[in-house]
Amino acid sequence: MVRKNGISIDDVLKLEVMGDSKLVAGFKAIKNTVTSINMVADPDIFDWVQDGEFLLTTAYSFRKENIESIKGLIRKSNQNNLSGMGIKVYPYLDSLPEEVLKYADELNFPIIDIHHSIPLSDIMMAISKEIFNKQTSLLERMEKVHERLMEIMIEGKSIEDVIELVSKNIRNPVILRLGMSNKTYNQFDKVRNSTKEQLVIDANAFYDAKDGRSRIKKLHEEKVLISGKYVNRMVMPIVLKDEIYGHLFSWSINSPLAGFDLSILESASTTVALFVLQDLSVKEVEIKHRTEFFEELISQDLNKKEKAMERAHFYNLDLNSHYVVELVNFKLKTTNKKDTDHYFEYMKDYANMVVMNIEEIIEYHKLNCIVSNKLDGIQILLEFKDKENISRKIKQINESVISSLNERFNSISIRIGVGRTYKGLDRVIKSYSDALKAINTSEVLTDKNVVTFEELGIYKILCQDYMADELEEFYNTTLKCLVDYDKKKSTELVKTLEAYFECNGNLAKMSEYLFTHYNTILYRVKRIEEITNMELCNYNDRLNLEIAMKIKRLL
Repeated sequence: MVRKNGISIDDVLKLEVMGDSKLVAGFKAIKNTVTSINMVADPDIFDWVQDGEFLLTTAYSFRKENIESIKGLIRKSNQNNLSGMGIKVYPYLDSLPEEVLKYADELNFPIIDIHHSIPLSDIMMAISKEIFNKQTSLLERMEKVHERLMEIMIEGKSIEDVIELVSKNIRNPVILRLGMSNKTYNQFDKVRNSTKEQLVIDANAFYDAKDGRSRIKKLHEEKVLISGKYVNRMVMPIVLKDEIYGHLFSWSINSPLAGFDLSILESASTTVALFVLQDLSVKEVEIKHRTEFFEELISQDLNKKEKAMERAHFYNLDLNSHYVVELVNFKLKTTNKKDTDHYFEYMKDYANMVVMNIEEIIEYHKLNCIVSNKLDGIQILLEFKDKENISRKIKQINESVISSLNERFNSISIRIGVGRTYKGLDRVIKSYSDALKAINTSEVLTDKNVVTFEELGIYKILCQDYMADELEEFYNTTLKCLVDYDKKKSTELVKTLEAYFECNGNLAKMSEYLFTHYNTILYRVKRIEEITNMELCNYNDRLNLEIAMKIKRLL
């Protein structure tokens, strides 16, 4: 597509030198941008033409060509993104064939019938001069825009001022979407309400597309249907630290989008990126302070904890509210080098973005929170004024968090551990301890993304740190001999024991469950009892083996 500045076909027709020349085809493309002009006699000129070029020729060679050859010339001109063609038809032909004009109309390729009295050299000079004057004028305007953008930054003005400046200079509607803050800025000057709605829908559709266009770090340009007609749309990404933070959209609703407009969008995207960097720097400091506050709050050092309690009012935390701690951990799904690089890139640069993303989700649910980062994940402190519907609210928040993070980091698995609810800020450490046990224990118990401490059942007791030695000793004296036997003899007695508990001791069900003959199941059960020196029909022996199986999963 044409990126250079120039004048339109309409501007060409209005030049004094054009006299009685007239547009005979391609009326819908009268706004095409003419960036340069060339005079040709040889139809085979497509190895050296440029985008936006306007060709001048005579119909002399057309006398020797058939209609299909002339249509082929027009087709190639259109395919090479030429802006149009001026043809001195008379005296070589009385007029261009209707079939040719109809074909040019179908392609929206402008053809001007140049009056026979006008020298082509005069037209070439006049158009070149007008393009030069236009480009000089645009360069002056571009310089002023650059100066104004710098003033906006220096004077501490806002992103709204940037978008207003862009819309004013390109004379078209503008939308800025920032993913970091989930904010949208619009400038719809001289646009009908129905068209505004369609522009918003079109911008949203850009992100809904499955072709990954929203993740491409360069200009995206295409024709889109708005209010019943196709217009050009430019989408400029806001790139910072090799990451896309949003997009700047503009549509050729009021006037064409050309090289000047592209320059404006490029400059504006750089300025917006500076605003984003500024916000990120402030957020980074805020997150650092919140992380320090949370670490002091859960510290075993009473002095640090007391210091955190005194600072709680800075974060609008009520000492007597109900609190829940959640821990969000990240792990790579694969060991692919590309994924590994992406993971460490995230750990290095994007942790704060994830924190901000989670904050937005929680604020949307109208809850106060403290979100901070740690080496391999995120720490979340949720405040509830009362105990009503806490579980439901937590579930809604976690569903949104999982969905948002999965969309952004599809090579990383996300797991959330949720602690119990405690009243009083001084008891947050208990909820933190619960969340830590939930997330660590859940890794060997379930594939669920979100696990609450309350779901752990007997594991709430078994996962206590102070019981580690006792649990290992219990396992060694009950089940370890069976595990060792399986390894040595390549048998499946442990798997059979698991099926025994799964089927509540029903041997017939076990046979179906394991796809194994009933007699084989009966034999295996007897071998289990012989090796462990326990009887499955004995309640205490059966309970000990079942608990030992659970301990095995933890160990």
